[in-house]
Amino acid sequence: MTTFEQTFEELPLAGVHDLAAARHAEGWRYVQILAVNTEEGIDLVYSYMKDGHLANFNVSGVKQTDAVPSITDLYLEAFVCENEIHDLFDVAISDIAIDFGGMFYQLAEKAPMTVVSPEQLAAREKAKKIAAAKAAKEAKAAAPTEAPTGPTEEEIQAKIAGLDPEKAAKVRAAMEAKAKKAAAAAPAPAGPTEEEIEAKIAGLDPEKAAKVRAAMEAKARKAAEGKGE
Repeated sequence: MTTFEQTFEELPLAGVHDLAAARHAEGWRYVQILAVNTEEGIDLVYSYMKDGHLANFNVSGVKQTDAVPSITDLYLEAFVCENEIHDLFDVAISDIAIDFGGMFYQLAEKAPMTVVSPEQLAAREKAKKIAAAKAAKEAKAAAPTEAPTGPTEEEIQAKIAGLDPEKAAKVRAAMEAKAKKAAAAAPAPAGPTEEEIEAKIAGLDPEKAAKVRAAMEAKARKAAEGKGE
């Protein structure tokens, strides 16, 4: 019984034709070229199969300025995927053996598979805001936030040990006053950043988003005022 195995590897754009030549010489069968639209460009996945092993090679972030070498001199059947990827994703593929010159499909608009819908754009923007808010929160957590602490009772006792009661009382009062002043001068707790607010209200209807924003800003002001009292 033949077992099935599937693997995925990264492949540089410059290695596309060399890989195809090596697979062809070793008797691998061409399966497909898959294109995926990403924010970094177009990912191309080349798939070859032999003895139950499906090997996938991913070329990440191909730009419109890149020239992708055709593999049709080795695998003629790849002309279908290469013409399709050119027409639907506007990827430049050089030396296709059977080249339709951009007429493989009759399209209403150029490279329709690269068009981002409003829903997709909103989802991407929301993901960016959430990531920014998370990074801001982590940076805030990593930053030192503790207010200066005053002397402990043990430190005060050590300072006034051996002094007469009247002088000891004055020294204690001075140390406690200094600690209180330092605590009052400490920065107030920071409110939510704009990124955190945006991440919180992303996807809400305008009315609810306005209420959530107002509540978060009011809470931040109240915390700052309480610190200043």
